Amino acid sequence: MPDELLDRLRRFHNDAFPQYREQFKTLVDEGQHPTTLFIGCSDSRLVPYLLTGAEPGELFLVRNVGAFIPPYDGSHGHHGTTAAIEFAVLNLQVRRIVVCGHSHCGAIKAMYGEVSPEAPNLNRWLDLGREALLPMQPGPEVLRRTEQRAVVLQLERLMEYPMVRSRVQSGQISLHGWHYVIEDGEVHVFDVQTGGFVPASQSDHSGTGPYQPYVEHDGQVLVDE
Repeated sequence: MPDELLDRLRRFHNDAFPQYREQFKTLVDEGQHPTTLFIGCSDSRLVPYLLTGAEPGELFLVRNVGAFIPPYDGSHGHHGTTAAIEFAVLNLQVRRIVVCGHSHCGAIKAMYGEVSPEAPNLNRWLDLGREALLPMQPGPEVLRRTEQRAVVLQLERLMEYPMVRSRVQSGQISLHGWHYVIEDGEVHVFDVQTGGFVPASQSDHSGTGPYQPYVEHDGQVLVDE
């Protein structure tokens, strides 16, 4: 039986990699300097590089079921997602953090139903999104609203991370909440001013903002009214 994965690895090495050889060499010689931490659902239909048009080295990726973020205080146990956030902010000094949920999310749907007793870790992980649930039967509109509410919940949880909060408040980092509607090929971005999600084709910013301009003076951040 043909080994499809092996064939793909060979095609990458022989056909795709030569186009990016110099780019990868630079990334090795100079190290990675991604500008964006992208926290997205593990769903196979969500393809961050395709969605954002990013090149190698631009995105620091974290993928998990539901695009959930554990509490900073460790009350939910040790998680790679928490470690990745700390590394991206403190070591890589990213300028943006994107939390990206999507339509038809299996994690959101699972929270409204029963989780297999063979998946206790999944059940506990879903606790991180249950605060977004609505007291209604999970029809299409309820699921869509819950998906978006879950994104906002994760943004709020991000602000509990001291290194994130301080950098957001000083303007060093911006937060972006996205809800990707797979069937439309459009991202709806969260606008903190209106408290709702706006299609990217109609929005004047890429999520959460706009922020008021600020200037630094003698080490203090001043709002420029």
